[in-house]
Amino acid sequence: MIISASRRTDIPALYAEWFLNRIRAGYCTVPNPFNSKQISHVPLGPQDVDVIVFWTRNPQPMLPRLEELDRRDYRYYFQFTVMDNPRELDAKTPPLSASIRMFKTLAEMIGPDKVVWRYDPIVFSRVTDVPFHVEKYRQIAASLRGSTRRSVISIMDVYAKASGRLRKLAGRGIVCEDPTRYLADLIPALAQIAASADMEIVSCAEPFDLRPYGVSPGKCVDNDLIERVFHFTPTATKDPAQRELCGCVVSKDIGMYDTCLFGCQYCYATSSFERARVNYASHNPLSPSLIETRK
Repeated sequence: MIISASRRTDIPALYAEWFLNRIRAGYCTVPNPFNSKQISHVPLGPQDVDVIVFWTRNPQPMLPRLEELDRRDYRYYFQFTVMDNPRELDAKTPPLSASIRMFKTLAEMIGPDKVVWRYDPIVFSRVTDVPFHVEKYRQIAASLRGSTRRSVISIMDVYAKASGRLRKLAGRGIVCEDPTRYLADLIPALAQIAASADMEIVSCAEPFDLRPYGVSPGKCVDNDLIERVFHFTPTATKDPAQRELCGCVVSKDIGMYDTCLFGCQYCYATSSFERARVNYASHNPLSPSLIETRK
């Protein structure tokens, strides 16, 4: 079984203590996002877990805990988002200098094949136009050269949970624009920058065919990467719980929605920043579930 930790929240940044407690206990519980009374029991013993995929904007709280994962013979890799959007879009993401420093530290600890750089989602707006993204991507790629082998990009999708927040941004003059007219200008430039930094560049669940621009569809939970890096063959079955355009193979997500504090305006996993703060405040690192559901 592949564990996703997590698409729904930033476990390394916010819930690292809980995660290690669950590793030591050998299991966690995960309420169904659509029916909180339905609880899944997820075994987390080394014999049960093939690979852990971490998703994060700040792995720092997890770094001192990686030695224990290694000692217990867990395999893992990181999907690490590094961007430098204005605070109007990403209110609480770590400063770029700190993200780059953490990325390099993590790569030195576990190797560049196990740290994937995510530059996503790409938002086109008055304050984040094509020149903005080209310059930011170039700056970050140059800084991360040698610390990763792969860059993942995607264009922002407007999810129901984020649509109200994005409309408010539009009302303040920060207009999130139709991406289709910008792809031919942006994507080839990113592909060229990635190649010059010795990085493979792939897309994530894109409705647009970016292959003519030099970007192939990718998988974030990637059986090919797992086989190459960890030398064993996991399932190659597409995860039916993910979107049709998502190429990820089957995994079990152990996170919960409305628990992340980063406050990204476009986030599909947070319907209410206030609810996320309340949930975080009630978090018990000794609980089997990330957040104990009310009965």
